[in-house]
Amino acid sequence: MNRRMVTLLAALAPVAALGVLGTTVQVPFVALGPGPTVDTLGEADVDVDGQIQRRPVVDIEGTAVDATSGNLNMTTVAVRDKLTLFDALGLWASGRQGLVPREEVYPPDRSKNEIQDENTAQFTKSENSAELAALRYLGLPVALELTTVGDDGPAASVLKPGDVLLRVDGKPVDTLVSLQELIGATAPGTIVQVTYRRDGVEATAPITVGARPAADGEQDAGKGYLGVNAKQVPDVPFTIDFNLADIGGPSAGLMFSLAVVDKLSPGELNGGRFVAGTGTIDPDGDVGPIGGIPYKMIAAQEAGATTFLVPAKNCDEALANRPDGLQLVKVETLGGAVDALEAIDAGQPAPSC
Repeated sequence: MNRRMVTLLAALAPVAALGVLGTTVQVPFVALGPGPTVDTLGEADVDVDGQIQRRPVVDIEGTAVDATSGNLNMTTVAVRDKLTLFDALGLWASGRQGLVPREEVYPPDRSKNEIQDENTAQFTKSENSAELAALRYLGLPVALELTTVGDDGPAASVLKPGDVLLRVDGKPVDTLVSLQELIGATAPGTIVQVTYRRDGVEATAPITVGARPAADGEQDAGKGYLGVNAKQVPDVPFTIDFNLADIGGPSAGLMFSLAVVDKLSPGELNGGRFVAGTGTIDPDGDVGPIGGIPYKMIAAQEAGATTFLVPAKNCDEALANRPDGLQLVKVETLGGAVDALEAIDAGQPAPSC
């Protein structure tokens, strides 16, 4: 073999090695990018007893539903794992993807199944919160359902899990906070009249308020205590179901709530426009920040959105990454989001990032 051939082979060897390594060796990063965006006013495929059917994403049955148009799209982030070196470089260079250490998305002390289960639980919780927030905004009733009743607590002989609390001494209670405040302000030893509903039947019974246990295990003689825990539930004669599969996390809450409000109130909340957005929501209608907003905005714009609802605490990041032509609307509450959309429809300014 002559010297020229040896030199050529020596020069090509690192290139070949890099090619092998670049296409086979995985890097400790994942790519984040634009994920699916779904119209919460539209329909989705649902598995019903083994058959795929088209159902409304937000399906309300048992009451009249107002006609809607336009879009209220929820947005997601796509995660790509098991990247080779060349995969990672190509995705990063595209400008549509970001690379983050894999352990930030998949902590090493937890399995993928555990993470998926948590994301699913967060999604379910966001659906429940979205329903409650929308009903409260619309002035429709929600109730307080008992989840636990302490065996040794003051209410043990009267109440049981599944009971719906309605009133205490004639005062309505529909949140755990309102119940705690009302009972906490009642002196231990006081008899209160508790109205509840069990199996559809309403009843009222006396309960002697106890002394609330303190953190050190002793009793706080100044604060009352029933010994129950509860959660908010809808108290309406219709059902609301959310039909989306294979999506996790809590960030669809705001858009789900807006879809419920739009379907249960007259007029078109979006004015027939293509609106997208993101944000967590709690039962009181407060909107919280989320992750991956640059990729969600890309997905929204590429789908056709002209307006994007941004949680207030995400505004700085959204402004720094805003796609051209996308109006960013700052949102802190469900009511604020509704007001902003109505202002846009009326040609008035809306809160912006």
